[in-house]
Amino acid sequence: MDSVTELSVRTGLPVGRIASWLGVAKGKYYDWRRRYGRVNEHNGRIPRDFWLEEWEREAIVDFFDRHPLEGYRRLAFMMLDEGVVAVSPSTVYRVLRAAGRLERFNRGASRKGTGFSQPSAPHEHWHTDIAYVNIAGTFYYL
Repeated sequence: MDSVTELSVRTGLPVGRIASWLGVAKGKYYDWRRRYGRVNEHNGRIPRDFWLEEWEREAIVDFFDRHPLEGYRRLAFMMLDEGVVAVSPSTVYRVLRAAGRLERFNRGASRKGTGFSQPSAPHEHWHTDIAYVNIAGTFYYL
């Protein structure tokens, strides 16, 4: 027996009143009491029947490896037609992305944030911004 219920029995006061004195709503107290002694499972990942199984993920990646030039949307419908797996295009995208199969180009490191490298000699780098050009007394906007 928990201390709130024990106190309620000894004093004759309702459990709700004692819980409110403790700053706990009556419903929350009864939720805690119902869960007492169990593993804390709230917000846990509960397996769903629509989640992909490992063999389905492998089938999607294998199918992509056999058809590397097709996009993920087309692959989804090709797999459906051939009876491989029945998944949406967004699921195919997520699986291929997680498997690292969507990086088609070997991208180099970005130079963003490294600053401008100054030219080492005169006339090595030219840059200009033209917005208005005056031709024969008429201004043209580019």
